[in-house]
Amino acid sequence: MICEAVKAALDSGYRMVDCAWIYRSESAVGAALADRIKAGAVTRNELFISTKLWNTFHEPDRVEAGLRDSLNDLGLDYVDLLLMHWPMAFKEQTVERKAWILNTQTEPADVDFLDTWRAMEELVNKGLARSIGISNFNIQQLTRLLDAPGLRYKPANIQVESHPFFLNKELIDFCQGRGITVTAYSPLGKGGSTYAGKPTENILEHPTITSIAKAQAHSPAQVVLRWALQRGLSIVPKSCTPVRIRENIQLFDFSLTEDEMAAISLLDKHKRLVTLENFKGFPEYPFKDISGC
Repeated sequence: MICEAVKAALDSGYRMVDCAWIYRSESAVGAALADRIKAGAVTRNELFISTKLWNTFHEPDRVEAGLRDSLNDLGLDYVDLLLMHWPMAFKEQTVERKAWILNTQTEPADVDFLDTWRAMEELVNKGLARSIGISNFNIQQLTRLLDAPGLRYKPANIQVESHPFFLNKELIDFCQGRGITVTAYSPLGKGGSTYAGKPTENILEHPTITSIAKAQAHSPAQVVLRWALQRGLSIVPKSCTPVRIRENIQLFDFSLTEDEMAAISLLDKHKRLVTLENFKGFPEYPFKDISGC
């Protein structure tokens, strides 16, 4: 399913694919990339492939191994962007990848994310990653990284949760003010699906969104994604449905008015969905205040 979804995305015009070691999807993504490159539908130079270093690879001498594991699955010689998935470091355990998310037996590792970052910088020098960045950092952690002595590469990008129910405005403004591009994950707020065993409110059914969608003659999802783009964010909407994959990229034939942008922003509930609360006692857990960053 993932392989076919990536093929459909590439055929629809997408050129950026967001991956992570923990997603367990990199082999399928790699198969799709190889298929479309072989078919002449796209070249490697036209693609922007990002992946994320998982928390068990924070030890400096394991950072390269973590990326090479992803590169092997993707069938690539380099990624365009490598993100540190979380500032938290985990002790290595023999646990199936996805189980890490819910594994209450996971223990923190005594690794400073600054040391992990310095090892990631070496991957840029080796040509294994064209750029490096972070994900799920808070402002204090990002400031500590930016102020670190001997920093050779500033984070090129940060990936964080952001949608109309959780603008994450303070962090996004902080990053944009310092020349760090921001990618919004869960830009549709999980779309009313069940997440971490709990139902989520469906942004796409909110009267404000549906009203603007009707006025704009576009779908609610397109309105929400366009709102994110006009905030200066890149977005990584998730879908395995070809019709929705094509719809999600059809965002450039309309613009939201200032009033529409403001109305959507007023929906902010400071409601974060992705919290990994089972790790909130860990050093460097980034969301001490769950309502914000």
